[in-house]
Order: sequence, then structure tokens, then C-alpha cells
Amino acid sequence: MIRNIFTVFFLAVVMGLSSELSAQEFSGLDKSPADISYYRPERGAAPLIKVVYSRPQLKGRQIGVDLAPFGEVWRTGANEATEVHLYQDMMLGDQTVKAGTYSLFSIPGKDEWTIILNSDTDVWGAYNYDESKDVVRFNVPAGNDSKSLDAFSIAFEPTQEGANMHMGWGTTRVSVPFKAVQ
Repeated sequence: MIRNIFTVFFLAVVMGLSSELSAQEFSGLDKSPADISYYRPERGAAPLIKVVYSRPQLKGRQIGVDLAPFGEVWRTGANEATEVHLYQDMMLGDQTVKAGTYSLFSIPGKDEWTIILNSDTDVWGAYNYDESKDVVRFNVPAGNDSKSLDAFSIAFEPTQEGANMHMGWGTTRVSVPFKAVQ
């Protein structure tokens, strides 16, 4: 009898837990999904650069006006600030940046973007951006392409000296050179 009561109680607890587990609410897909872009000198090689970023969508809005306003610090993506992990020391602009993890901010402009690597990581957006934590800041030209990208995108292209990190959104294209330090 006691054994039967225990069995019934045990089954009731297990069924209660399983209904709690199946009733868990999950959020839908993020409007700006996260993505990762790696630079490897060749397939199977260890990565030299990893970029973790969120991909905002244009959805009819304009870069420089509605999104990533010209002349203002931008998190270079959506949600948390984009993070760049350098697996070895790299030359950016005219400065050597030590291997490590940095936030990537930018200041978009019509003809040129300011690229910023900042030591403050794990931050939401650029709301608390602190210029005093900039590790490197330099300018790169901004160009255009005939093909429009609705989702902000980052990809790498190998060069003789390292890699170019290409950023594209709408018809805007920006290329950031990373040069390996030997």
C-alpha cells in the first residue's frame, strides 16, 4: 500500500515536471541574427581573425540616416557591439594591435568610415562607448556596389600581407586591411 502511494506520488511529480519542461516559452528568431566570420589563410588552418556580430536588416531604411547615422559612433552591427578576436598581433592603420578580443565600433560617413577597436568588450550597442578605451582608430574609404545587401554582412578576403575585412550593407562597401605582424 505504501509502495503504491509512493509510486503514484513519484509518477505525479515526474508528469508535473515534464509538463513544466514542455511548457517552456522560447523567443522567436532575433530580428538581427548573430553571425561569425573567420579569416583562415587556408582551409583547415587555425584562424587568425574571428568577428562575432549581429546582422541588422535594412527593410527599406537608409544607411547614414535611419541606421548607422553618418558622423556618429556605431556598434558596427546590431545588439551587442561587434567583437573582433585577433589570434596574433596585427597591424591596423599604422598601429600594431596585440592579439586579444576587442569591440569594433565605426563612425560611418558617405565617403569614409572611421574604424575603431576598443578594449571595452561585452557591451550593448554604443550607448556607453568610451573613447578613452580606444586601442586603434583609423579611416578607410567607403565605396558603393551595384548589388544591394539587405542584411549587414562581413567577409574576409586574403591579401599578400594578411586579409581585408569587407563590410557591406545596402550598396555601401567598406574594406578594412588587417596586416599580419611577422
